[in-house]
Amino acid sequence: MYLTFSHPEYLWYLISIPVLIISHFAFLKYAKRKAIRFANFYALKRVSEQKIITKNYSILIIRALILLSLIIAIAGTSLWYKGNTYQNDYVIAIDTSASMSANDFPPSRLDVAKDYTRKFIDALDAQSSVGLISFSGASFIEQLPTNEKSELIQSIEDIQIAHVGGTNIPDAIVTSTNMLLNSKQGKTIILITDGSNTESYFTKDPILEGINYAKKNNIMIYTIGIGTNTGPIGYLPEYYNISAVYDADNLLRIANGTGGKYYAASTNNDISNAYNDILSNYKEAYLSVDLGIGLSLFALGLLFLEWFLVNTRFKSLP
Repeated sequence: MYLTFSHPEYLWYLISIPVLIISHFAFLKYAKRKAIRFANFYALKRVSEQKIITKNYSILIIRALILLSLIIAIAGTSLWYKGNTYQNDYVIAIDTSASMSANDFPPSRLDVAKDYTRKFIDALDAQSSVGLISFSGASFIEQLPTNEKSELIQSIEDIQIAHVGGTNIPDAIVTSTNMLLNSKQGKTIILITDGSNTESYFTKDPILEGINYAKKNNIMIYTIGIGTNTGPIGYLPEYYNISAVYDADNLLRIANGTGGKYYAASTNNDISNAYNDILSNYKEAYLSVDLGIGLSLFALGLLFLEWFLVNTRFKSLP
């Protein structure tokens, strides 16, 4: 679970809470100094066997909670949690970099990824919209989200190894996320790649930037790592003895960072099991609860409680 704020600038008003606490004790000190001026102060204290000037911690706590509740409410706070929704929308991102031509999955990693993606789309509920992108050093939108399966299947057939060098996984995450921004249902990305991120933005940690962008938009990412550590690159003769690097760490990090799941697929059966598992969790998504109304009512209740205490228990002596 985590919180998001549609108006985070209002959180600056939280500074008013320590100001309230400081002013409370400052005025308390002033009131005590004023009361000591009366000659009968200590006599009243002995007779009543209680403090004439109290610190009123209860009132202070209630007022602080009222301020906190109102500030969090006007900041547009939503609580997000993982739960079951009616339906999910998907974007499937398929790596088309040169390393995906490795033939440890005959005829190639890309061909196997395309084959099982077709099977996944065939098995999906007709109400789910699916978008499709291919990515290498850059991302390309192959199909905007649609529930027309024939269009999706044709788009998958048209995907080929890209002429653009490198692999830019963060860009694929950002592009996929942007395609789901207008979805009113659960939002899920399926990332199929060998996990070798060779291109990146000019940032210290581009993978983290991609994770944060997806999480900011409440998107869950499932990652499928296809291939083995020893898979030769398909476009090079085997006697070069150069393997396509398989980076599981990036994929595990992306899945964990967005609440999804990572699948290591070193055989065709592994890929099939991964897609079947995603299908079995097709209702799982991030759901939100708007806390604004609840916090406002909570603050209103505390306001009445404070009024009651001030006019009864903490009412000052005449």
